[in-house]
Amino acid sequence: MCKWTLWLPAMAVWALSSSCWGQEAGASALQVDGMPDQVARIMESQQSAWNRGDLDGFMDGYLKSDSLMFIGKSGVTYGHGATLQRYKTSYPDKQTMGALTFVNRMWIALGPNAGWLMGEWALDRTDAEDASGMYTLLWRNIQGQWVIVADHSS
Repeated sequence: MCKWTLWLPAMAVWALSSSCWGQEAGASALQVDGMPDQVARIMESQQSAWNRGDLDGFMDGYLKSDSLMFIGKSGVTYGHGATLQRYKTSYPDKQTMGALTFVNRMWIALGPNAGWLMGEWALDRTDAEDASGMYTLLWRNIQGQWVIVADHSS
């Protein structure tokens, strides 16, 4: 029997389980090259909170400050409280919120304590039209905690 006959199936199993075909074992589905693991975990937590209808939990990923900036189709909102209220007005209940999915596309490190993330969001809703768009998030590591300091979602 040819050595290749035994070697090729073993390589196929290795390739399907290796990081060259997806994220490494234990890595977040939202992880992209160069992005801190903590950022991916925060976004997973945000996605889960949204899908539970928990906007307060969703906002945990944002800087809790009046300097937070959210840019959307209706303009600029400043501050954590004002951004949370904007979400609560736009999405008054779990049904309106739908099921959120993030797909991160690119992380650009802006130094050891800052980064820019570009990705896509989608809402799957049963009683309303689905919605989707793009986001760019400016992240900062402040006292060991990564937080979103600016969000431009369209």
